[in-house]
Amino acid sequence: MLSLSSRLVEKAVEQFASLPGIGRKTALRFVLHLIRRDKDSVSAFIDAIRHLKESIRECDVCHNIADRERCDICLDPRRDAEVICIVENIQDVISIESTGQYRGVYHVLGGVISPVDGVGPGDIRVESLLRRLDARLAREVIFALGATIEGETTAYYIYKKLPHRDQLVITTLARGISIGNDLEYVDELTLGRSIVNRVRFEP
Repeated sequence: MLSLSSRLVEKAVEQFASLPGIGRKTALRFVLHLIRRDKDSVSAFIDAIRHLKESIRECDVCHNIADRERCDICLDPRRDAEVICIVENIQDVISIESTGQYRGVYHVLGGVISPVDGVGPGDIRVESLLRRLDARLAREVIFALGATIEGETTAYYIYKKLPHRDQLVITTLARGISIGNDLEYVDELTLGRSIVNRVRFEP
């Protein structure tokens, strides 16, 4: 346990250490770095975090993070809006975008079905996806969920619910991804190849 001589430093360290993946030693380095920076740059840092919390919102269409009603991906006319990639969370959008191999749009479920954790179909954004598809706004649906039991269960549940299923191309990531892996931990090259070489979804 780090013993600090200042309660102000201690409180700041506690806040940084509350972030995922940040231990107390790393948190202390952050705090000491901020102490050394000039007042204006620290104020800009604080204002950016405050503005983020106050202004960030969810895209009305795909549930990605956005600065306005629709995210930049949904608004981009260069994207193929008829190809919808279904992902578990925002980190997965970031992971897929980092590959530079995908030019469609997304639907962020906000989780996967996991009865053990008390997460059912009503706890994730399935209904808004079905409304998009019921309006015949897609020609292809890509299941880009983790290669886990929960991911497979969620894909199967959505597949059975898909409207106009016989008129859709339904694919999933090629199995360059190891069983049990979440997308955010897969390297960009493997993930990019898995998107490009996606295969027909077999329920």
